[in-house]
Formats: sequence, C-alpha cells, structure tokens
Amino acid sequence: MRVVIAGAHGKVARLLTEQLRSDGHVPVGIVRNADHRGDLARLGAIPVVLDLEATLLTDVTAVLREADAVVFAAGSGQRSTTARSLSMDRDGAILLAQAAVFAGVRRFVMLSGAGADDYERGSTDPFQIYLRAKADADAAIRTLNLDWVILRPDALHDGPGSGRFEAGLRVERNGIARADVASALRDVAVGPDPGRVQLEITTGKLPLRVALSAAQPVAN
Repeated sequence: MRVVIAGAHGKVARLLTEQLRSDGHVPVGIVRNADHRGDLARLGAIPVVLDLEATLLTDVTAVLREADAVVFAAGSGQRSTTARSLSMDRDGAILLAQAAVFAGVRRFVMLSGAGADDYERGSTDPFQIYLRAKADADAAIRTLNLDWVILRPDALHDGPGSGRFEAGLRVERNGIARADVASALRDVAVGPDPGRVQLEITTGKLPLRVALSAAQPVAN
C-alpha cells in the first residue's frame, strides 16, 4: 500500500516509515524543510516538500492521489507559538483531511493527543491552545466523508515498545513508547478497517486490535 505521512521527519513518523517499509509498503513523506529529504530517502520513503501552512488544497490533493491511506503525524512543536499550533495542528490537519476527500483516499489516520477535549476554554497558555487545536481538528475530521481513525496517545517516551495497549475514551496515564504509537498508526493505516473510531491509547496488557475492540469509541 501507498501511505502518505504528513510531518514525516518527526520521531513517531520516522518509526512509522521504517515499519511500513519493512512490511513492503510504500511510504511517502511530506516535509516542510527540504533539508530533510535525504533523511527520509535513507529510511526508504519518497520525500515530498510541501508546507501545509502555506499551500493550496489543490496542491495537497495532487500529492495524495494514488495513495491508499493518509496519516497526519505533523506537529507545530513544543517551542512553537500559539498561532502555529492553530495553523499547523488544527488547520494543517483539516487541510490534509479535506485533500484526502478530494483525492478519493478513504483511510485517514489522525495522530492527536490524549485529553485534547479537556482544554481550558479561553486560556492563552500555549499547551492549552495546542490541545484546543487538536480537539478542533479532530471534530472537523469527524464530519468528513472518510474512514477516519483518530488516535490520542498518552505522554510519549523513547523507551522500547511493549506491543501491548489499553484504549478507550479515557485511559489511565501510563505513558507510551513512540515505537508503540508508530505500530498503532501502521496497523490502522494498512490493516483491516477498524471503523470510524476516536480513542486514547496508552501502554496496557492487550494486543492493539483487542484493545480497540474492547473500548467504547466515539463514532459517527
């Protein structure tokens, strides 16, 4: 399968790229910085330079044609301004999802964040703005004619993955390895369609699909 990944130079996205390539899939990595093309090529991805904050819907649609699935794994970064949280984490994600509709790509996977809907309304704190951006993007994606999957991982760490998960509308905060998040994204992007689900995920005791099926997801 051909899988387009936005934010392909991020830690989770690079792990996802490696896993997809190892499984025989074709990852296409969207990056804003042209200097990152070499890194993606060495991982086995097809690099595409495209700035989701400064491009047209038609340009994004053109990149997504021929794709079997699209993954939004981009992020404005911890040091970004609140304006960039909204322009990337919210508007960039919505633009990519809209382009998937126009390109005829059914499977859309959104990497969101645990607790996104619990942001403090009216707050100007950068982290609260980030959560708001994620929540707004998720809400917009749920209205689109896509086979969307919204995964909201717990706090990330770089430790070894366990391959075991807990999933639900709310999960106990155990932390989760980036490698496990990448595995979850890969599974829902190229595996059997899990249906329209929005779930928090963290480290647990179950294989991913068992954890997903045991959860009570948001669905449209």
